[in-house]
Amino acid sequence: GSAGAQQVEELFAHKHWKVSGVAWDDGTMGCVAEVSAPGESFSIWTLQDGSVSLQFYSTAWSFGEGDTADLEVQIDRRAPWSLTGAELYQNSVLFYLPDDRSGVNFVGEVARGNRLYLRDDDGSDVQNYSLAGSSASIQALIDCGDVIAKRTPGNPFN
Repeated sequence: GSAGAQQVEELFAHKHWKVSGVAWDDGTMGCVAEVSAPGESFSIWTLQDGSVSLQFYSTAWSFGEGDTADLEVQIDRRAPWSLTGAELYQNSVLFYLPDDRSGVNFVGEVARGNRLYLRDDDGSDVQNYSLAGSSASIQALIDCGDVIAKRTPGNPFN
């Protein structure tokens, strides 16, 4: 998440989405595409090391630290995705996408989708998010990720 964030710069906004670059005080950088409503958000993060993570946030949730849960995400009427071992942390559910074709496919489905449904492991609805504007926003996120991947933390000449 944005704990300890030093600087956030909005790079792109379209329909329900906002894409920002984030620089933390340790010199690392990230990019985030977020769709939000009051007290709720769904974010996709790309970090300098190339990792991609999902963050579902709600002020209605109150988790401890170190707990995990198996969840399900469905985009429109497509086949659901399993988020096995998602981390529950305070007001957020965090999940790192696998660094393989399935992670790329998931982000592609988000870009083409209209609505994302977050469910618990037995398929009961927990929350849903509009994906209006996601195609252009995901492209802006990818572009941001390409830029930060070329920078070495702590090296101002790279």
